[in-house]
This record gives sequence, structure tokens and C-alpha cells, in this order.
Amino acid sequence: MSEKTPVGEVRPSQLLWTYGPGALIDLPNLSVVTLGIDRWERDRCQPIHEARLLNAVRQVLGAQVESLRMPPFTKAEMVDLWSAEANIGVPVRPFPRWLRCVKCGLLSPYDLGLFGLKENRYRPEMTKFVHRGCTGSKGSDKAKDADAVPARFLLACRNGHLDDFPWHYFVHGGPSECKGTLRFFESGASLQTENLWVKCDGCAASRSMAHAFGQAGRENLPGCRGRHPHLDKFDSDCSEEPRAVLLGATNSWFPMNLSALAIPQQDGSPLDQIIADHWEDFADVEDVGELKGTIKALKKRGEAQGIEKYEAETIWAAIQAYRDGSDQIVEQADIKGPEWLVLSSPNPPADYPHFMSTPVAVPERFESKINRVLLLERLREVNALIGFTRVESPDESIGQDRSAMAPISRTKPEWVPACEVHGEGIFIQFDESALKDWESRKAVDDIDQILQSGHRGWRNARHLSPNEDYPGIRYAMLHTLAHLLIRELALECGYNAASIRERVYADMTDDIPQAGILIYTAAADSDGTLGGLVELGKPENLGRLLKQALERAKVCSSDPLCSEHDPAKDRSLHAAACHACSFVAETSCERGNRYLDRALLIPTFEHAEAGFFKGF
Repeated sequence: MSEKTPVGEVRPSQLLWTYGPGALIDLPNLSVVTLGIDRWERDRCQPIHEARLLNAVRQVLGAQVESLRMPPFTKAEMVDLWSAEANIGVPVRPFPRWLRCVKCGLLSPYDLGLFGLKENRYRPEMTKFVHRGCTGSKGSDKAKDADAVPARFLLACRNGHLDDFPWHYFVHGGPSECKGTLRFFESGASLQTENLWVKCDGCAASRSMAHAFGQAGRENLPGCRGRHPHLDKFDSDCSEEPRAVLLGATNSWFPMNLSALAIPQQDGSPLDQIIADHWEDFADVEDVGELKGTIKALKKRGEAQGIEKYEAETIWAAIQAYRDGSDQIVEQADIKGPEWLVLSSPNPPADYPHFMSTPVAVPERFESKINRVLLLERLREVNALIGFTRVESPDESIGQDRSAMAPISRTKPEWVPACEVHGEGIFIQFDESALKDWESRKAVDDIDQILQSGHRGWRNARHLSPNEDYPGIRYAMLHTLAHLLIRELALECGYNAASIRERVYADMTDDIPQAGILIYTAAADSDGTLGGLVELGKPENLGRLLKQALERAKVCSSDPLCSEHDPAKDRSLHAAACHACSFVAETSCERGNRYLDRALLIPTFEHAEAGFFKGF
């Protein structure tokens, strides 16, 4: 299959969150895997400038990473189907290799020639494989092309490997000399696995797909071959036990992303900030004449807003000054630290193009708990994809163990896919003294011990160090409040609930303790900048929403099961929290709905004394 055969469309942002390198895209008639970034056309991937995020990516993937780049995309919706622009996209390859004829049940890899590709350039999503000259399951029908669909079973392991299901090995109970044709058929009305069978025409051996799962699967499946289909690569050794997964299952690909907010970092003039933000464009400029061409290119791309206010000689002088001090550029591994300093600043920036803020009054009755509220009328978030996992979702903490992270390229990447979103947000900073008084309560310490027990059990089950990466009880409380507010805001602000995200600032390791939450829109288009969220951040609205959120959290429809949940018993990472009261969309939560407990905010059936807002 040619890599230039169009087979469908996805949005650029989906290549970071859903269909990135190594992920399967289940199209109407095909299933394909997105190839590694070393197969992408780098020249068609526009760079994104965000120095702090680039430095954080380098901390994980190495200093060889030169840039963050957007996935390639077609600028116009209507293009000539035979033009070069129509071929702009991300390379994919059919996967799994095994296909099944819907008419006769023939099961075979597509590269053996029994199936042919039927291309439809005018409707790419209709491109499909067909079994040419199929004569039906009994071989007596008139020869006619029949549709071939992907086999729905795969093998995956926790080390990020993905492989075709070993059909011959499975049906014959191990290695076999038999090379007979395989057929897939159903024996009952339901599509449960015990009614799905594979049969060999050569030796008549057959086996139910129920034997591929659970304990039977451990006995009937071979070891992991260490395959990365998106890289055309096999790892030399993999000790993880493979397991059968269904095509389209959500646990076949979990992205690992890093994100950062665009914030001003220069103490000088706005021109200094523009030079810092676009240093990759200015770094190689040698004189004023060349500078004019660079400025023209930036204006054409719609970047470096505000640079038109300055003369070329002034810009050149700023470039030379920045170049002389470039050795002092901070290599920040901590992404949230600088953000907290800007957000908590007495005079936050109000004129930076990517970060415009307005302080407002604290809602009535909450003055003893909340220090300040900041409305972010404009903000920019940049996300970068650094790898992925399979079978189990990763722990999203930045200090996590990344041994199970699968690569997105064959060699160390020189760039990584990234996207930027523009939106608005509400920042709430909490009173440090009120938090310290709350943390000193015995009831709070009791819940802290419960959450730590679940944390240790969860990490022990995954062979990780049990005492690392626990975010602390302060984080759990702020995180839970952020979730309750997201759920409440989604009902009134007009945004899709999945387009609202959170950033929790609760780091206590530095001299400057953090205590705040940022709730913001993260849509990749204008849906994130309509003003609905900022309007709800005004005192009269925010106070009402906080009261409503806390009132709803007092009783969950799953109580008493929810309020009595003990994370130590099932090795989970949340206590009194569930889909009915506290969970939000996975794209909204920075921790995958972990470290949540509404008992830290308000009294519940099980814990009545630990609520930070007790009495409200």
C-alpha cells in the first residue's frame, strides 16, 4: 500500500491526544497505525516557539531535541485531489496485517496477495481491502469481490509493544508445521468470545477466542516479540507478558504529554520578550539587512505581534543584547514553578500578547480561604508529545518513572509533535495560613494516611518505588475542588466539558509554597476564547458556583459506597470520589482522575471533620 494513498482525515490536535505515532486509527473500512515521526515530512511541520516546554522535553528525551513542531495539515478544505497539497499528511500503514473476508471468513495477512486494495481518492474514507473472486464459505457461490475487514484481535504488553494476533500459533496450540488456510466464524447469535472461533482448513483444528483471554490466554499465547509496528522495529528482549486486546480498545494507546503556559519571562521591555519567544528565528541573523527579511517572514506567518512598533536598528540592538546574555537562559525542568511566580505576582502582566490578566475581588464569605482571584482573558498553552504507553495509562506526574514509555521515533528525536491552544481561564490562589491550619488537623492527617496507603499499593502492584511521587494532601484537596468547579462551570459557561482543563499548583518542595488552581479552556479553535469562562469568574458568579459545587459534593448518588471507599483495599488512587460526583473527562484532568477525595472539602458520611470548607 502506497503511503501516498489518502485513507481518511484527523484533526492536527488529535495526533497528540488520540492518534499519535504508534496509535491505531479505526477507519470505516480500514485500520491503520500512525508511523513514527522520523517518517513524517519535517519541512511541512511548522515550528512552535515555547522555550520552557522545549527545555522540559530535553530533560526527558535528551539535548538533541531542537524544536517543537505542529503536525502537517492541509491549509485549504477544497484542494485538487491530484495536486501535491492533497498528499500533505501523516504517513500510516495498515495494521493489523491480518484481514477477514466478511463473506467466507478467510483469515490471512494482506501482504500474501489474497486481498487487494480498492482505492477511492474522491472519498478516502471508503478506501478498503477486498477479497477478490470470493466464492462464499462453501465455495459454491459465483465469484465476486467481497469486503475484507481488519481482524479484531491484537497482542499488546505494558512495555508499549503491539503485534498481530498469533493466529496459527493459537489455533494449533503452539508451533506447528501446518500451513493450512485459516477461517474465522461465529457459532451463536451473540458475539461473546466463546461464540467466536478460528478454524484451520488444513488440519481441521479449531479454537474459541475465549481461550485468548484471562488465565487461558496466559497459557495459550506466545511471549512478546517486542514489536513496534510504527517503527518497523523489534526490541531485542521483552519480559512482559502479552495480552489479547480488541482493535479500537482505549487501552491500546495512552499519550504521554508535557504542557506549558506561555508566560513572560523577561524583566525588560516587551521587545525583549518578543526576542526571547522567537529566538530560533533571530539566532542566526547576522546583520540589519538580514533582520528585515526575518521580520517580514514573521509578519507573514502572523507571529511576533508588536514587533512592528520598533525600528530595525532597535531590534538589532536587542538581539545583540540577548545574544550576549543567552548563556543565562534558564534550563527549567520545573514547568509549573515559573507559572506560579507569574500568577501569584502582585502585579501580573496585562499586556503580554499570550497572557492578559485582570485581578478581581474574592467572592463574599470566601475571604478567609481565598487570597485572590485572577481572570485570564487570554492565555496560550503548548502541548508536546514525548511518548506513549499501552495497556495501562501512565502516572502523569512529571517526576514519574518513564521506563515503560514507548518511543515515537527509531532514533533519538530531533523534534517532537506539538500543538498550541488559545483560551481563557480563572486562577484562584488560596490563603497559606488557612491551608496550614487545615493541614494540622488530625482528621486531615487520617485521610492523608488512607490516600498514601492506596498510593503505595498502586505503585507496588506496578513494581514501582512505593514511597515516591505522592503529591501530598494539599494537592488532593485542591485537585478535588478543581474537578468540582469544572463540573459546575461546564453547566453554565457554554463550553464543552472536555474542553475545560485544570492546572493545580501545590508544590511544597521549594521555599515558595504553592496553593492555587487554574481552570481554563483548552480548545484548539475559537471555541476556547468566547469569554464565557472569564464572565463566570467575577465575584458574584464565582461565589455562587463555589457554593453550588460544595453543596452538590456533600451527598453523592453512589453514597454510602462512594464516601466509604478505601483506596488501600483495591489499590486505587482516590477515596470519596466517583463518576457521579468528582470525575471529569480524561482530557480535562492532569492526573487521570487520581488523588481525589471530596471529604477534604466538605463533611461526608464517613469523614465529618476534614473538610477545608466545613461550615460553608
